[in-house]
Amino acid sequence: MKGQEARIGPDAGARSSSGYASFVAMDFETADAYRDSACQVAMVRVEDGEIVARFSSLLRPPRRHFTTSWVHGITWDDVRDAPTFEEAWPRMQAIVAGVENLAAHNASFDRSVLRACCEAADLALPTLDFICTVQASRRTWGLPRHRLPDVCNFLGIPLRHHDAVSDAEACARILIEARKAGYER
Repeated sequence: MKGQEARIGPDAGARSSSGYASFVAMDFETADAYRDSACQVAMVRVEDGEIVARFSSLLRPPRRHFTTSWVHGITWDDVRDAPTFEEAWPRMQAIVAGVENLAAHNASFDRSVLRACCEAADLALPTLDFICTVQASRRTWGLPRHRLPDVCNFLGIPLRHHDAVSDAEACARILIEARKAGYER
């Protein structure tokens, strides 16, 4: 999915009547080793244990040189006409408005990309806490490994690994399942 879609209801709140906290699962792909080089972002909004909105966009990073195309398949030609992080930011803010948490699989990476991109664009970093679904998986299931493909395989979640759209949706589904199994955070 190389566009974007978002639906945020007027009464979208942080905690639903069922007690489930709302969250946005997110995933970034980067063009190089620097965290400000986001070249794809995807966000999946969950309310009341259900996916209610999605946003995704290719992003034009600050440098043309791509060193990680071998991981995700995205090249400069794919993003040359894409919005910058700063240009995509208003749509990203809209999807996180009113949620209680952000979530990512290996959250330290995605949090650092978000921070670096916000700093580079002189934008205020969201003050939301991150939930790491690697940690949620470790606390919930006794798997030998907790990499995204391993957890998705265990839960039967389809995955095209290193496609931000697929990774963000998988992260959302992992946290939904972990909460059904008793994980709290």
